[in-house]
Amino acid sequence: MDNLIRNILTARVYDVAERTSLDFMPRLSKNLNTNIWIKREDTQPVFSFKIRGAYNCIYQLNTEARRKGVICVSAGNHAQGVALSGQALGIDTTIVMPITAPALKVQACQARGANVVLYGDNFDDASEYALRLANESGKTFIHPFNDWSVIAGQGTIGKEMIEQQPDLDAIFVPVGGGGLIAGVASYIKFIAPHCKVIGVEPVESASMKEALLKNERIKLKQVGTFADGTAVKQIGENPFEIAKTLVDDIICVTTDEICAAMKDIFEDTRAITEPSGALGVAGIKKYLAENPECKFKNIGNVLSGANINFDRLQYVAERTELGEGKEALLAVTIQEEPGSFLNFVNVIGQRHITEFNYRYSTDRQAIVYVGIHLQHGKTEKEEVIKALESHKLAVTDLSDNELAKLHIRHMVGGKKPRTIKHERLLRIIFPQQPNALFKFLTTLNIQLNITLFHYRNHGSDYGRALVGINVPPESEAFFQEFLSQLGYDYIEETDNPAYELFL
Repeated sequence: MDNLIRNILTARVYDVAERTSLDFMPRLSKNLNTNIWIKREDTQPVFSFKIRGAYNCIYQLNTEARRKGVICVSAGNHAQGVALSGQALGIDTTIVMPITAPALKVQACQARGANVVLYGDNFDDASEYALRLANESGKTFIHPFNDWSVIAGQGTIGKEMIEQQPDLDAIFVPVGGGGLIAGVASYIKFIAPHCKVIGVEPVESASMKEALLKNERIKLKQVGTFADGTAVKQIGENPFEIAKTLVDDIICVTTDEICAAMKDIFEDTRAITEPSGALGVAGIKKYLAENPECKFKNIGNVLSGANINFDRLQYVAERTELGEGKEALLAVTIQEEPGSFLNFVNVIGQRHITEFNYRYSTDRQAIVYVGIHLQHGKTEKEEVIKALESHKLAVTDLSDNELAKLHIRHMVGGKKPRTIKHERLLRIIFPQQPNALFKFLTTLNIQLNITLFHYRNHGSDYGRALVGINVPPESEAFFQEFLSQLGYDYIEETDNPAYELFL
């Protein structure tokens, strides 16, 4: 630990990195009744903190290693940090990216003089290839989070924060592979042991949380890709060893909570952060809500990056209201009789309806998919549901239902024909590559009928499809074999109440 602190103090990062500001967030501070400070790593030359660790690591290389060059694997921020570091030091850099890497990030690395190699459908494939290239070429592999020089470089963020605001009671840090929180926690606990260091992970990729709970590094079977900067299946070995003794807590946040935090940051700073960059703010809001007795007066967090594809902002805006508790999504069953719709509207009162989908179902009843704007969050939502039920209207709360939010709200309009007796519904993650659908169809062959197909592009490396397949009992074995051969991540939604109500 003494060596790590010494390395943080002497880290060579400011040749290329900026000493970023620690900005006060007035609006959020007022709402939470606590002083909130945000470390603006989005203002670095590559719009991410990753430049610190990458440059410090590459700078330490001896003459022979510099001559041979460096190689890394990344689909984003670490790649750009390595590319800029190589450019600044005159070192040849090779960046291996999955073929699904966004063109914007490929071009950014190439603009820094890096040799970009596209290989594999996912990060794991690209990583294996990069390590093989490193062994064959003699190039030094620059790990994104497990190298001690990288950790030391990231630790300079903690040093700056405590110098800029010595009275911090807690710092909330995004967690992916763990290099950032390992560096920050090491310095903070050495200088200001009273200051809490709390990691924040997406619910869909909580590798640090699982590792700390089980006291061993667990490799997750799959991770969500919305917060792609922290979508890591297994926490780094060295960061895990540090976290076991120096990280005070880990809190996990949902996609909706991340989107709401992105809006909070925008409203206070006008910065448009990437999803992973908003984890700190999302974690603060959730932690204070779950711990009302908390006495923190000054809380810091790290805005880790702002490399977001512009086309993702529509999806973020769509989910923000739900993340803030300002919208409820409900399925309401209304009797098909005169005055029933007026009765429904009267119960809703003067509240703003954000979404309304209706389709005639039977002669006896209709089912409405409705979004309602809320002024008072969960309490008001419960009041609305009770009021509707008191008027003998059946209500299903869909506000936390992923199927309803991702697909159903865009598909309300009809149910399956009566001739389809054995429909199975799957939510499938399709890699964004030209042959993804072809692979799906050829694997399925002609033995099973597709009865529904809905696809939405959310501006990420993966596309989400909702697929209905008719599977009679005699075809069950073939269906399971098909899923196995396909190899795509999926969730079966056949028993989801939103499917039963609307599709």
